[in-house]
Amino acid sequence: MSPPTQLIESATEVARKAYSPYSKVCVGAALITKAGALYTGCNVENASYGLTICAERSAIFSGVAAEGASFRIRELAVIALKLEFPPCGACRQVIREFASADTKVWFLRGGEWTSLTVAELLPAGFSLA
Repeated sequence: MSPPTQLIESATEVARKAYSPYSKVCVGAALITKAGALYTGCNVENASYGLTICAERSAIFSGVAAEGASFRIRELAVIALKLEFPPCGACRQVIREFASADTKVWFLRGGEWTSLTVAELLPAGFSLA
């Protein structure tokens, strides 16, 4: 099984727009919301590295800005050009905030698209509830 073509194409396209002069790692993310909208984001680095934003959070924050508090992720794909890795810990927590436990998160592993659910990516996420 593979992610929707629209997610792969959108994540790849936006990865090419990343601002990554320090790590040279260009990352793109694309997501589809429960409402059916598509949002993308890329990593944007900063010389003060803690101010850098990852592609996944960039896409999520765009979705929240557009849809408000009702924003929910149906499916998400992330790609790093020339590298393979799943979302970082910070992004996993933010994804968890706006997704259900069974939401699929797609990324490349061994040259193949693979998915893990949010619950698999972050089995013991932080919650105030």
